[in-house]
Amino acid sequence: MKLSVVIPTLNEEKYIGRLLTHLAKNADENLCEIIVADGGSTDRTCEIALQHKATLVQAQQACRAVQLNAGAAKARGDVLYFVHADVLPPASYLASIKKAVQQGHHIGACRQKFESSSLLLRVNAWFTRFNSLYLRGGDQTIFVTREAFGKLHGFNEKFVIMEEYDLMQRARKIFSFAVLPCATLTSARKYEKNNWLRVQLANLRAVRQFKNGVDPEIIRDNYKNSLH
Repeated sequence: MKLSVVIPTLNEEKYIGRLLTHLAKNADENLCEIIVADGGSTDRTCEIALQHKATLVQAQQACRAVQLNAGAAKARGDVLYFVHADVLPPASYLASIKKAVQQGHHIGACRQKFESSSLLLRVNAWFTRFNSLYLRGGDQTIFVTREAFGKLHGFNEKFVIMEEYDLMQRARKIFSFAVLPCATLTSARKYEKNNWLRVQLANLRAVRQFKNGVDPEIIRDNYKNSLH
């Protein structure tokens, strides 16, 4: 297996260096490359990415679906691994993904933990072990074989939000989806700026609107207006 990590960024200088260091520290011969797909950062994100020897791709716009597709187009690996900048994959990310692919899974995600001692967030994290679309999210990282990504025609760029849900929903109709028995470590910054209930309600509303076919731009605007 040769795996390409693709990281979408927009002004992530606080987190990107930590992530790149973590990925390199836990790398083995299966890691092909790390690609940072930037959406026009005005801070030191791109500078830090280059300092860590990542491949930098400048996307045409600050839209995660566009950025992820741009990064995937430059990738050389036969497995793509999409990771948010404020998330740390499990140390075993390469071995765990390789095992899942060898077992016949073309797409999958990790469980999730938060950088917080909050009991409510520990409850959230516990439920991510179950294989349900409602319990998935981009912060759990997503791996997908190049074969599957090609058949799915990548991310649908009309989704200015919920792009990962759309990809996973389409993929689950065709391919075996794996929930890896290891967890990402996710920043709790969204919960710290708001509160647990506010974020839960915003997430639930977004998922329901997505399932009901609401225009992605309306979902995005409602989500932004719901949170600080």
